[in-house]
Amino acid sequence: MLYWFFVKVLGPLARHRFSPKAFGVDNIPRQGGGIIAANHLSVIDDGVIPLTSPRMVHYMGKSDYFTGKGIKGAFKKWWFTSVGVFPVDRAGGAAAEGAMNTARDIIEQGHLFGIHPEGTRSPDGRLYKAHTGAARLALETGCPVIPTGLFGTDKIMKIGQTIPSKGTCTVIYGEPVYPSKHQEGTGLTRQEVRDFADKISRAIQQITGQEYVDEYAQVVKKQMAAEAAQKAADQAKKDASAAKAEASAEPEL
Repeated sequence: MLYWFFVKVLGPLARHRFSPKAFGVDNIPRQGGGIIAANHLSVIDDGVIPLTSPRMVHYMGKSDYFTGKGIKGAFKKWWFTSVGVFPVDRAGGAAAEGAMNTARDIIEQGHLFGIHPEGTRSPDGRLYKAHTGAARLALETGCPVIPTGLFGTDKIMKIGQTIPSKGTCTVIYGEPVYPSKHQEGTGLTRQEVRDFADKISRAIQQITGQEYVDEYAQVVKKQMAAEAAQKAADQAKKDASAAKAEASAEPEL
């Protein structure tokens, strides 16, 4: 599988570029299913974790990676499938349920599944409220969750950056968090799932020391985008008014 080609052959090049340091690797179970739950700072996060994990980690990838047309589309689908990535429809709901079922199968087959509970990259370096997918998977399968902290990846690959810069980053794997025995299996309540999701967030925060925001990152991103658009519109209106005033003040020749 290309996953190990990436780790063993391309890995040295990536390590030279990113200089990843790993701590707490012994907290990753040597066998059996588990969830690597990490904060999310950069698009390279899912490349850094495989460089430091002794076991293969499967990830979800947005469905666009698997539906492209032509040679490029076929290559992307082949590549992501080969390195252990499977598609998820970010529209959520029933559209994303298939991806969650795949993740559940991966865990039950004794493999590791990697996920960022925040659901998207942090827009400002803070830690945002976790979605409940990782918590539900752990509660339903009884597998451990390994809270993971990423540091410095946002400096190597900033939002909007195309090519990663040379730099250093760190990955810290925390002690596994296990679902309570009475919670395992079906019949879970929403509150049980929410509570365990928050427990995972607290475990990640204890590692990273990030400021916690009790809102979903997607919501904050939309608010920030709306504020930026409004600011740009206000500035454009102000510039237009200034230009009009300047034109009316010019003396006639």
